[in-house]
Amino acid sequence: MRKIRDFLFSLKLWVENFADKPYAGIALFIIAFAESSFFPIPPDVLLIAIALLKPRLSFRYALICSIGSVLGGMFGYLIGFQFYELIGKKIIEFYQLQQQYDAVKVMYDKNAFVAIAIAGFTPIPYKVFTIAAGAFQVSFPTLVVASALSRPARFFLVGGLIYSFGPRVKTFIDKYFDWLTIAFVILLILGFVLIKYL
Repeated sequence: MRKIRDFLFSLKLWVENFADKPYAGIALFIIAFAESSFFPIPPDVLLIAIALLKPRLSFRYALICSIGSVLGGMFGYLIGFQFYELIGKKIIEFYQLQQQYDAVKVMYDKNAFVAIAIAGFTPIPYKVFTIAAGAFQVSFPTLVVASALSRPARFFLVGGLIYSFGPRVKTFIDKYFDWLTIAFVILLILGFVLIKYL
């Protein structure tokens, strides 16, 4: 836990160091894109850290995060649709999510739109759903619309809270960073547990 805490604290300091620079938004876009298809760390960490430095731009950063995430979801779909055996399967195996991946097909058979929308808004590993959507040939518009609704809802909620309570949120995070680190790790683990038992 201490290593994770130190990593997140270093990440927080790193982000705060370049948040005033022109490429902060680009880094946020890249992380959001990658997380939707193969990267393990949710972009919320960067979104919060960057937006806290400039609360008035919170919605702009939420939009950047949303666009990157939705496009990344499309890339995940492409991986599943065209390159599952070559790339997608390795990503699923790397995160040891084969059982969850198989369970996603059942969810897609019931209601693919709802399944993707829930995954897009919650800590459930979104990449599993985007790759599976391509592999199981879910309608591409279904993926896009569900993602375009759920991902911005998640990121704009974060952006809205920071826009409204900016300085107070920063003080709170600085004061309770250790506890928030634990909460972040628990949420990340819960996301993987939830998809296992869905």
